[in-house]
Amino acid sequence: MADPSPILTVSGLKKSYEQADKPLEVLRGVDLEVHPGDYIAILGPSGTGKSTLLNIMGLLDRPSAGTLTIAGQNAASLSENSRAQVRNNKIGFVLQFDSLLAEFSVLENVLMPARIGGRALEPLKEKAFDLLKILGIESLAERLPTGLSGGEKQRATIARALINDPVVLLADEPTGNLDRPNAELVFGKMKELTDTLPVAVVMVTHNEHAADYASRPVHLRDGRITDLKD
Repeated sequence: MADPSPILTVSGLKKSYEQADKPLEVLRGVDLEVHPGDYIAILGPSGTGKSTLLNIMGLLDRPSAGTLTIAGQNAASLSENSRAQVRNNKIGFVLQFDSLLAEFSVLENVLMPARIGGRALEPLKEKAFDLLKILGIESLAERLPTGLSGGEKQRATIARALINDPVVLLADEPTGNLDRPNAELVFGKMKELTDTLPVAVVMVTHNEHAADYASRPVHLRDGRITDLKD
C-alpha cells in the first residue's frame, strides 16, 4: 500500500509559450500526486505536452503557473544550485535513447553518476549488480554497450538512473525505440522495480500497452490529467 505522504505533487500546473498571435497553452491545470511505490503511466500521442510535464517535474523547466513540490520542497523556492542538487539526488531520468558511454562497461556506466558525484565506487558495486539483477542483465556487467541489444541498453540505462537512490524515476518514452517484446519487458521490469525498491516511476509514453503494467495509467488530454475511464 502506498505511503499516504506524496513524494512529488503538482497542483494547478500550467505551461504556455508566447507566440506572435496568442500564447500556446500546453498544460492547462495538471494535478497529480506521486507516492512511494507508484508506477504512473501518462499516456497520450505526441504533441500533447507529456515531455513538457516531465521536464517540469524533473526541474529541467519551470511552469507558467501552479506549484510543484518534491521531497517536501517547493520547487519555486529553490535556487538553481538547489534545483541541481535535487535533480542529482532525488530524481532519476530515463530517455528514449540510452546514451550509454561506449568505451565503458555496463557496470562502469551504471556507476557513472556516482563517479561524477565524487562518491566511492567500490562500496556501490554490489548495489549496481543488484540493480542489474533486478533488470535481468547482471550477466552483461562487464560487456561494452556496443554489443548489447536495444532492450538491454535501455535496462542498463534504468540501472544507471537508480544508482543514486532517487525517490522518483522519470521516464520519457523509454520504449519509443524498442520493438513490442522489448517494450513490454521494460514495462514489466519497471513494475518490478517499484515492487522491490523505495522508488516511484512516472513514465510518459504513447504506447497504450503501458497501461497493462502501471499501477495508475492516466491520459494527458487537453492539457490536463484524466483517468483512463474518463
